[in-house]
Amino acid sequence: MTPGGGSGPMKDCEYSQISTHSSSSPMESPHKKKKSVPKRKWEVFPGRNKFFCNGRIMMARQTGVFYLTLVLILVTSGLFFAFDCPYLSEKITPAIPAIGGILFFFVMGTLLRTSFSDPGVLPRATPDEAADLERQIGNTEDIANGSSSGGYRPPPRTKEVIINGQTVKLKYCFTCKIFRPPRASHCSLCDNCVERFDHHCPWVGNCVGKRNYRFFYMFILSLSFLTVFIFAFVITHVILRSQQTGFLNALKDSPASVLEAVVCFFSVWSIVGLSGFHTYLISSNQTTNEDIKGSWSNKRGKENYNPYSYGNIFTNCCAALCGPLSPSLIDRRGFIQPDTPQLAGPSNGITMYGATQSQSNMCDQDQCIQSTKFVLQAAATPLLQSEPSITSEELPLPGKTSISGPCATLTLGQPTPPSSMPNLTSDSGLTDIIPLKEEHEGHQFLTPEEAPSPPGMLPSGSPITHSHTMHVLSLASQDSLHEDSVRGLVKLSSV
Repeated sequence: MTPGGGSGPMKDCEYSQISTHSSSSPMESPHKKKKSVPKRKWEVFPGRNKFFCNGRIMMARQTGVFYLTLVLILVTSGLFFAFDCPYLSEKITPAIPAIGGILFFFVMGTLLRTSFSDPGVLPRATPDEAADLERQIGNTEDIANGSSSGGYRPPPRTKEVIINGQTVKLKYCFTCKIFRPPRASHCSLCDNCVERFDHHCPWVGNCVGKRNYRFFYMFILSLSFLTVFIFAFVITHVILRSQQTGFLNALKDSPASVLEAVVCFFSVWSIVGLSGFHTYLISSNQTTNEDIKGSWSNKRGKENYNPYSYGNIFTNCCAALCGPLSPSLIDRRGFIQPDTPQLAGPSNGITMYGATQSQSNMCDQDQCIQSTKFVLQAAATPLLQSEPSITSEELPLPGKTSISGPCATLTLGQPTPPSSMPNLTSDSGLTDIIPLKEEHEGHQFLTPEEAPSPPGMLPSGSPITHSHTMHVLSLASQDSLHEDSVRGLVKLSSV
């Protein structure tokens, strides 16, 4: 290979683009490629929850009792509208099926809203946040030793905050790696910390917390009205028929009414009682969890009181039912941000294929040292194939001979590793001016690392510029001319 062109044996080693569609079948379209679709957060959610409709529906994993609730409401209401409402609308008033329909749709809407929504799940701490919190606590080694030996956990750690003059303890969650906010608790069934946790209700198939408590209360309240409404008018239907045909004949003529009456009779007590209990909790601004534990009971002391109560029943009810609905904190339908890989720049003159264009155009210090060795030894490792010519606009040093051609205008061959040293033919002009080290063993040339440089010319971490390379070349050319003159004088003296 000659310095002025790209001909030679290295020319045959050009890289050619491989066609990926040449061997494919003709029925295969080149546009059908699998694109990497980013995952949503619900797909990698750590809790024990089920998600449907691309993360829009969030439920607990145990949903069997929820389906039983749906079947009971749908079957009972369907039988009432099919067998009782036609007779009642004819004998009494058409408003009965209308009112029943309104109650039914309200019950179904509040039930689905409670079951399919986020109850107020708190996001878990990231590994960095958890490590920082553990460092703040100062108990990292104890937890590590405890987790490795039989699942031992250190004593529960707490923080104390003051809310309306009452001291409230914030407990540390070992699963979520956070200090739970006030009134929050960890649900063992869903494996999530829920804000303002009330209870886990299997009948709705979800936890009941800050974001769905109002819908849960409206569900049980409207279900109480619907159950009482159906039970009352089923009894009315049976009584009207018994007045015409007798009681036994009325039961035989409408067996669906008997089934409805039995279901409503056994369920009305629990539903109405549950509605009354939650009405008491709302009026005092408490949760089921706090009431069961007796957190604000007078038995704990006279100074123990509920710091969340406004002191007014009407205000407490408005705060629980009419306040603003807080947004979801887990963003279950958001996309996961992938970690962008950091590409490392080439080092020691090795070509890094697949690097960015800006990295391929960079000439670091090691690459410039390799180019300097190329000039001094007339055979060096080629640099990047796509590296453009570098034009030096710096002024030459005073008193030094400058070479007009820049260093980067030398011919660059195909990229090869620096360990392989092909036998390249050097330019005759360069060999006359700069003799090789092997031909003159008596003279010791300066390597690029040993070449002197003015102070401040080579700062640490910065690439060697074109003027520094020209300075090394000028020193080498002066040494060679001096040696030629000495050899001429020795020959004349011998003659």
